[in-house]
Amino acid sequence: MQGIDPAATAWLLASTALVLLMTPGLAIFYGGMVRTTGVLNMIMMSFISIPLVTVAWLLFGYTLSFSGGGGFVGDLQHFGLLGLGPRTNHGTVPELLFVAFELTFAIITAALISGAIADRAKFSAWMVFVPVWSIVVYAVIAHWVWNPVGWLNKFGALDYAGGLVVEITSGASALALAIVLGPRIGFKQDAMRPHNLPFVLLGVGLLWFGWFGFNAGSAFTADGTAAAIFLNTLVAGCLGMLGWLTVEQIRDGKPTTFGAASGVVAGLVAITPSCGYVNTLGALLVGLAAGVVCSFAIGLKFKFNYDDSLDVVGVHFVGGVVGVLLIGLLATDVMTGGVRGLFYGGGLAQLGKQALGMAAVALYAFTASFVLGKIIDTLMGFRVSADEETSGIDFAQHAETAYAEGVHGHVGHRRPTTSLTDLISRSRSED
Repeated sequence: MQGIDPAATAWLLASTALVLLMTPGLAIFYGGMVRTTGVLNMIMMSFISIPLVTVAWLLFGYTLSFSGGGGFVGDLQHFGLLGLGPRTNHGTVPELLFVAFELTFAIITAALISGAIADRAKFSAWMVFVPVWSIVVYAVIAHWVWNPVGWLNKFGALDYAGGLVVEITSGASALALAIVLGPRIGFKQDAMRPHNLPFVLLGVGLLWFGWFGFNAGSAFTADGTAAAIFLNTLVAGCLGMLGWLTVEQIRDGKPTTFGAASGVVAGLVAITPSCGYVNTLGALLVGLAAGVVCSFAIGLKFKFNYDDSLDVVGVHFVGGVVGVLLIGLLATDVMTGGVRGLFYGGGLAQLGKQALGMAAVALYAFTASFVLGKIIDTLMGFRVSADEETSGIDFAQHAETAYAEGVHGHVGHRRPTTSLTDLISRSRSED
């Protein structure tokens, strides 16, 4: 048995904290993208994912993902982390640290989905969806791809840090829920612009910072590979921004801060599966391709009439597809230790494996999420009432508002005229 490597353990401890920070970063990012009446609800949907997924992961998620089992799903050998302790190793790091690191991936994957159903989902329904989804969808796909006995792993589909498991899974699931809930009131009619672009940029900064742990931490050691992945992550984010802004400049005549933020995320999404398989030039091409492709993909929701509120499908699903498929073109044996993409003399075999993996993950995630969403909708209703959506989901679901009355107001959307604090004060005075 290998002993504990202190350097690898220290790096993975830091990486785990970085990845966990991504979920609050996502909350700020998403919170800035919605209208003023849905800020708190949007932020809460990310934050509540942390405890909900944690409980589900410790009980079922980890063992179903990373225990033995068959090609489709793991067994219950480590139910409730049974048999794991401080002296149990996973390679050269403590297994409990590996559990925590992988948990942070499961958390943010669930939180990502919330962006597609902004401004219209019942918080109680979301609280039911998240833990069940993390078990029946996320854990299953993580087993397929990252467990050595998983069928996609054996097949040879490559996903270094989560293009299949995180990005395509969340994007396909987001599309399913957007269809289950239907479009927001005013979709295609009201502008529904982000209410706070500084929030958006702050959130992206936190995401980018955390993404270094997301990708380079997946090397599970502090060595030259981790350093190369770290650089690839930086390069792809930069080129994603440049690609998106270039499209905006040519198409619209002006580059936007919102486009810059979206481009960074697109580049980071695409490099996630390929960061450990492409060289620095490959990372440049991956990021640039994602920035350009995703800048056009976000418009598909208007053409096909699905209300993906915050472009989870257009950025995370499409960006994930770009990154997964480009492995088949740009993988180099300098990084992989053997596998080569088409452009490096490897032929079409790896591209075919990547395409099959992408299709299988997308189909399963979409179907299972759609069925789960429909069940919840039937049993308890997944969508708030029209009155609650129009007056503001923050007050309707949480009895709070993010801003004082009259600040950042939007025409056409009624805001609550009485806050919870006012009601309590009035009640006390009457008593």
